[in-house]
Parts: sequence; C-alpha cells; structure tokens
Amino acid sequence: VHVELKRRGVAIREAFNQINRYQRDSFWAGSGLFEYVQIFVISNGTNTKYYANSTRFNAVKEASNAGRGRKGKPSNSFEFTSFWSDASNRVITDLMDFTRTFFAKHTLLNILTKYCIFTAENMLMVMRPYQITATERILNRIEIAHNYKKYGTIAGGGYIWHTTGSGKTLTSFKTARLASRLPYIDKVLFVVDRKDLDYQTMKEYDRFEKGAANSNSSTAVLKKQLGDANAKIIITTIQKLATFIKKESGHPVFYQHVVIIFDECHRSQFGDMHAAIVKNFKKYHIFGFTGTPIFPVNAGDVTNPHFVTTEQTFGDRLHTYTIVDAINDKNVLPFRVDYIRTMGLDEDIDDEQVWDIDRKKAFEAPERVKLITQYILEHFDQKTYRGDKSYIFNQLTNIQEVASAAHGKVDEIKQKQRISGFNSIFAVASVPMAKMYYNEFRKQMAADHTKELRVAVIYSYGANEEEADGILDEENPEDTSALDTNSRDFLEAAIKDYNELFHTNYDTSADKFQNYYKDVSLRMKNKELDLLIVVNMFLTGFDATTLNTLWVDKNLRYHGLIQSYSRTNRILNSVKNAGNIVCFRNLEDQTNTALSLFGDPDARGTVILRPFEDYFYGYTDVRGKHVKGYVEFVEELKALVPPGTIPVGEQKERDFIKLFGTILRFINLLSCFDQFAALNPLTAREIQDYTSVYIDLHDYYRNNKNGDKTNVNDDIEFEMELVKQVEVNIDYILYLVKQYHDSHCQDNEIHIRIVKSIDSSADLRDKKELIERFIESMTATGDVYEEWQTYLNEQKKAEFAELVAEEHLKSDKAVEFIEMAFKRGYVPEGGLELNNIMPPINPFDPNANRQGKVEHVLDRIKAFFTKYFGFADGRFMDKLH
Repeated sequence: VHVELKRRGVAIREAFNQINRYQRDSFWAGSGLFEYVQIFVISNGTNTKYYANSTRFNAVKEASNAGRGRKGKPSNSFEFTSFWSDASNRVITDLMDFTRTFFAKHTLLNILTKYCIFTAENMLMVMRPYQITATERILNRIEIAHNYKKYGTIAGGGYIWHTTGSGKTLTSFKTARLASRLPYIDKVLFVVDRKDLDYQTMKEYDRFEKGAANSNSSTAVLKKQLGDANAKIIITTIQKLATFIKKESGHPVFYQHVVIIFDECHRSQFGDMHAAIVKNFKKYHIFGFTGTPIFPVNAGDVTNPHFVTTEQTFGDRLHTYTIVDAINDKNVLPFRVDYIRTMGLDEDIDDEQVWDIDRKKAFEAPERVKLITQYILEHFDQKTYRGDKSYIFNQLTNIQEVASAAHGKVDEIKQKQRISGFNSIFAVASVPMAKMYYNEFRKQMAADHTKELRVAVIYSYGANEEEADGILDEENPEDTSALDTNSRDFLEAAIKDYNELFHTNYDTSADKFQNYYKDVSLRMKNKELDLLIVVNMFLTGFDATTLNTLWVDKNLRYHGLIQSYSRTNRILNSVKNAGNIVCFRNLEDQTNTALSLFGDPDARGTVILRPFEDYFYGYTDVRGKHVKGYVEFVEELKALVPPGTIPVGEQKERDFIKLFGTILRFINLLSCFDQFAALNPLTAREIQDYTSVYIDLHDYYRNNKNGDKTNVNDDIEFEMELVKQVEVNIDYILYLVKQYHDSHCQDNEIHIRIVKSIDSSADLRDKKELIERFIESMTATGDVYEEWQTYLNEQKKAEFAELVAEEHLKSDKAVEFIEMAFKRGYVPEGGLELNNIMPPINPFDPNANRQGKVEHVLDRIKAFFTKYFGFADGRFMDKLH
C-alpha cells in the first residue's frame, strides 16, 4: 500500500495527480518496487480515498484507445477512486478515522488477499466497501445457516439490494468464488434468466478469472456439469435449470450442499420455476442480487402468492446500497432528464389517458414519428458529446472568401469531428413503432448525409410488449419464431442493412439471431453503433460505459423505469457527467415515484440534475446559500483576464487556471441543454483564446519553471480531458488553409483563425511548425488534402531518417520500433524493444553513459511521435525503408 498525503485545503485530486507523476516520470523510468504496489491511498486529511494500482502498459494502452475514440476503461482515471465506508454506507473521509478502520490488520489483510482481483486482462481491481460488506454478509449467512442447519429454507439465504451499475457482477463473482472454497459446499450455481445474460455474465466471469466458471449451452451440458465434482461454479439460465429439474428428478445434485445465486433477481420468475427449484434441492442457500427489488407496490400480476416480493422469495435483505448512495459516493452518475413536448396540445397526454384514446392516432402518427426522428438527428451530437463544433463552423460565414460551393466540404469535416463522445439507445413502445422509426431514420439520413448515423434495430416476440404498466419482467425471449410474418420480414431486412454496414452474415434464424444479438451488444460497447432502436431488449442487464443517452418513446414505471434509465449512468471519464434521458412522453410523475421507491422520498434532488437556469444563472440552496452559476463565473473570468490578454504574475495565473477549469466543467455540463448554444456569453473566438492561454500554462507548470518535475505546485489542477472537447481536428485546419491559399495568402482573418485553432488544441499545437511549413510549401493547384498527406509522409520519412543517422540507431530495428509505437498509440519506455535499437556501447569505456544515451534517444523519439501521431488515423507512413 502506498499512501500519498497532501496538506489540508489542497484538493485530494492533487495526491492522485502526484502518483501519476511518479508513474510517468520517476518509478517507471526502469524497474522498481513501485510496480508491486497493490493499493494507493490518497488523502488531504479531510478527504481520503483508495484505488487499485494497474500496470503502466494497461494505463497507457487505455489512454491511447480512449484518445482514438475506442472503448477503454480508464481505470487510472480519478473517477475510479473510492471512498471507504462502514456497513451502513456512511462514508469515512477523515484520515484518522480511515486509518483506524481501513488499516486495521484484519481489514487490510482481507482487502489485499481476498478482495483484490487480478483479471484475465491483466487489470488489478479492488472491491468497494459495499461490495465487501455484501460478500461478508452472504458468507456469514451461509456459515450460520450451516451450523444451525437452516439450509433448505429462506432463513439460510437472503438478498442484496445494490443499485444498477454499482458492480453486482464483481460482487457475485467474489461471493461465488469464496463460497465455492468452503469445505462443506459442493457447488455454486449462478442463475440468470436470459440467454444474453448467460453469455454476458460468462464473459464477465472469464474476465475476472479465466476458466473460473463453467457455462453451458444446453440442458445436457448442464446435467454433465452438475455431476462433475470439479465443476465448482456453474453459470446457467433459470430456464435450463427448470428443464433439468423436470427431467432429472433423482439426480444426486439435489442432495448436495449447494449455494444458488440469482443475478438481477427482480426479474427472476417468482412463479413455477422458482417453486420447482426450492422444492427439489434439499440443502440449498439461495441468494438474490437486485438493483430494484420487488415490493408489494410494484409486484404487478402475481402468478404464485408465495413468491410475490423479493423478501418473500429470497429471505432477509442482507445489505442495501441505493442509487442515492451510489451517486453520493460518485460510483454512478446522476441523470439529466429532458421532457420534449410532441403532442401539440396544451399538455402532453399522460400515460393513464393513453389507454382511453386511439393510440394509433396519438402516438403512432407519422407526423409525430417524423418530428421525433428529426429532433434526435438534430440533437444527437449535442447529447452524446460527439464533437459538436457547430459554434465554430457557423462562424465560417464571417470569412467572405468562402464560396458556397465549398459547403459540402464543411459537412464532410463535421462528420469527421465525430471522434469522441458516446452512443445511445432509443426505447420505443412496440414492434410497429420500432419499424416506423427505423424507416424514418433511414429516410431522413438519406436526405441529409451530414446527419448520417450508424443505426440498428433489434426486437423479438413479446406477448405483452405494449402493456400500460411498463414493467419489463416479461422480457422477450431471444426467439423470433413467434413474430408475425410482417415483423419478421422487416427485421430480416434491417439485419441485412446491418450486414452490409459491418460485413457480417446474420439473419432471424434461431442461432444467427443469437449471434446478431451478441454482435450488436459488442458493437454498442465498442461505440461502433451510434443508435440502437429497441422495444424491451437491452433495457435491463446491459452495461456499456460508452452509452450516455436514452431516448424514450414508451411508457415506463417503477423498476422498469429505473433499470432503463440506468443503462446510461456508468462512469467512464470526466466528460461523461450524467446519464442523458430524453423523454418524448410525460413520464415526470413516474420518474419521481420510481426514485422515491428505490432511493428515498428526497432522492430526486440527488439523482436528477437541476434545471438549466440554476446552472446558468445560479440558485439558492436549501440552506439559503447562493450557488454561483455559469454567467457569474464568466463575468469573473473576463474581469480577471480580459479577452485577448494573458494573466500576469503567479497568483493571477493560479486564479485563471482555477476559474477557467470551472468554466470548462460548466460548458461540459451545459452543452447538453438545448438552450445553451443561443445564450452562451462566451464567443467561439473567446473560448479559443482562453483555451490557448490555459494550455500554455498547463505546459509551463507541467514542465515546471525550474525543471524539477517532482516540485509541481500541489494545488494546480488542469482539466485537459475537457479541453479536448472544445478543440477541432486537422481537417478543419486544412479547410481553412485551403481558403487562405485561395485568397493568395492575403486574408489575415483566416490566418488568425488558423493560428488560434492550432493554439487552442492540445493535440495540434505540437504540430504547429509542421502545419506552418506546409502552408508555405503549398502549390497553387491540386487537392489540399492529398497534398497534405504527401507532404506529411515526406516529412516523416526525412525527419526519422535524420534521427536514426544522428543517433547511430540500428535502422531496421528502429523502423520496427516506431511503426509498432504508432500502431499501439504510445512509445514503449523500456525493455528489450528500446535496447534493440540502440547502437553498441563499449561496457569498459568509463565515459560511456548508456542510461543517459537511452533517455536522450527516448526523448527524441517521443517528440517525433507526438508531432506525427494523430494524423492519418495514427498510421505511420509508406514503406519507411
């Protein structure tokens, strides 16, 4: 355990940043004991947090993937640090209290030896306090029930209420793993209730420990595993288990000592299948995990009076961690909910009234479908943070030399800006509506290619898909055989569109539809799909950190509503600050009711973000204290550093860094609100100017004034992840270069815009000299984009050849080294790869400083890499040899 302390008053994040600096500048320079640290503890006395170490390789790889818009969990991000708390979820923040509990010998040894996991992906994870408590409570219940022979009843089990997104799979994995090691337990069954969850859970378990669990593709395989003494943990669906029980009444497993864990037990069939399980197994402990328990109020239709609520079915509630707890601990995100009026009436029709009018006319009207589709396409980039730079492109009209014929190029550049951000799900009320929306999306995108999205649709048969209560327990089986011919033919055609887009080969037949589901799931997680239209599928049990927006045109209530909303609020990075919910129906009362049931009566204030006006203008909190809004901070910023100037003096620099960091966070938060673009008091030019100054100060303080990297000021914190949200790409710069060249290099306004755009981009400013030399070398004819690629490749080759010659590197090995660096997205900083490119050094020469030479070469290669990486999609060059 490594403990990093800062003085009181300094942001705890600076202790986190300090450890990152150690990793970057000191400890990773070679091999060191630092690599063997399992857990970091950071504290400023007032606040204390902990988190797991992960290898340098993974941290760099993830940062690279995230930078190129790929999926990657930035576990080295501050968002993944955890508070320590007691069993009642009371956070223990003070360093003295933390030390007395966390560093107690028994606790610390348990965390290090039992509650850390080194995954099959070489990622170290440490469990959070509520996960540890839940695991301990289950193991304790098993032990007591075993000693007092309470197995075979609900007194030997119980349920865990941990909110959706809080890591139930990890908790259940650790519980299953530890329970399977108890000497008197023969088997642990992990039971899910759908094929896709079986697949997903298996993948998750495999990630935690390769081969730790056994999954089965059929009841015959399940039978074989249940008879195998070496198969300790078995993942199966409740349907397969019920079939097994029906066919194998005398099987020996029914008399063995087993632990049965139900995943997402709010959806487990509380009826005949559950009754069959508890009737046939004689020595069982049964436990359920749920984010939304079933209480009498949200029980819906009851098929078995003995299994109405979660407590009746599984026993005592062993631990609770609600959505309010999780948001307060910053383990999941709050929601931002927009209600968009669509009916053209004084008030939107509420969900009770829907069933008293002609639904076809009200909700399936083609004009309404058209308007909602139009709204989604117009606001998609804004809601999903897809690099929406419309405020920059709109100002191009100020450049008089821009010919109208060039606007097609602007549209193309806008498309290329969509490199960052997130994706979304569109939940609709029925299969007919899914078909209408899919057709309308394709129609509108064909009419305007600038709004082109990668859209897919998935649904299967559900007898009660349009029920008014919106409860999602009766989920569609992954079976399309019961679909009517029209719906199945439509789905077949939609899957054909998908096949053409991704060069796949799926259809609606049983096995291929299963594979279609799995492929859609994977592409959603990798952000290869922009929008997925669903009816019920994917609204429960699907986790993707890349998903941030749910568009809703269906009735939702109680646990169905919370489960659906919770698809969006997984933590990923500092840009993703909330789960976006855009409702095209009047679900405000249902939202408030669900939050009261699964949070507490005051949950809305924690779970739902405040209205736009509060963040924009400021508001008075419950204690009567004024909380400043964006407008007030902008006024402070302009008073401190007027636009076009720079802060003078260290104190003013610090004040500016802090103030502009706040402004960036506000812009990130407010940009998802529709009103913000028209009301923003900062112009695009002013944002660029301030961003340039901010990046200058970041580089200055990062490298430190006196060159001592370990002496960076503790209380200076930069929001560089948010800076990247407001910068432009190389295509936009080249577009301006073309306009500048067409003006015979006379239009100073365009030149100023080029310089400001480069200076305000953390990625492009390292390439400024390269771009300026290109402007000087441009010819009067030819395509600027092709000319740029030719120029870029020539410069890369010449500059790298010069580096190799000057440093006397081994040419072939050096080429392999740099090509691999561009492929991976980072420069390896040690090991054989780097040593292999170095020239031979006489080990007996007293003046030979091999380490110094290696560091010098590494610095030059990293500078070269920084200069050229990010162009041409990160590819290196034509044959460098």
